[in-house]
Amino acid sequence: MTDSLETALGHEFTDDSILAAALVHRSYTAEHPDIADNERHEFLGDAVLQLVVTDFLFKHYPSMREGEMAKVRAACVNRVELAAIARELGLGDHIAMGVGELASGGRKKDSILADAMEAVLCAVYLDAGLEASRHVILRHWTGLIRSKAQAPGGRDFKTRLQERLASRGLRPDYVIEDAGPDHAKVFRASVSVEGVVLGTGSGRSKKEAEQEAARQALGDESDV
Repeated sequence: MTDSLETALGHEFTDDSILAAALVHRSYTAEHPDIADNERHEFLGDAVLQLVVTDFLFKHYPSMREGEMAKVRAACVNRVELAAIARELGLGDHIAMGVGELASGGRKKDSILADAMEAVLCAVYLDAGLEASRHVILRHWTGLIRSKAQAPGGRDFKTRLQERLASRGLRPDYVIEDAGPDHAKVFRASVSVEGVVLGTGSGRSKKEAEQEAARQALGDESDV
């Protein structure tokens, strides 16, 4: 049942019971008191996610101050972004929920998806350690982190590229392609000016792919 989730996640569990425990919503536990919910997993998963994101920012953005790093991290690990990544993974289809929660559309709720995403990251950590967790997190979060790591003035990579080209009377053109099944779709973007490709990028969403293509097109300027 969870094979498709493991494929989308990018981690094959050595102990399937760890993943199963991370997929139990409290509404299921209310109907099955002998089975623990995943709330403890959420707590640890949140800590692992924050550590990996913070470490990435610290290493890749040496000029970014503490307050800026805190803002970028918060923008990457909030409920909306967690739920969005959970949807890309098809995580909602694998969560064990109570009958009432299912009937109320629980598989689509941001709060449930976000919490389950944290719990699954905890499961990866428990199954294989921090480096495996880092691999999974950066696979799904790198594009988002880079897009949130804005330059002074709050301009993201696409905006910065557009402004730089506009000063020369030019405009960027983006082409998007996607590949893979719906539960593990990867988007690839290229950005060009007058037919000349300046950068390419990939991501789990169109936005991430475009941001990565723009970042590559900016070159060294993307780090300032």
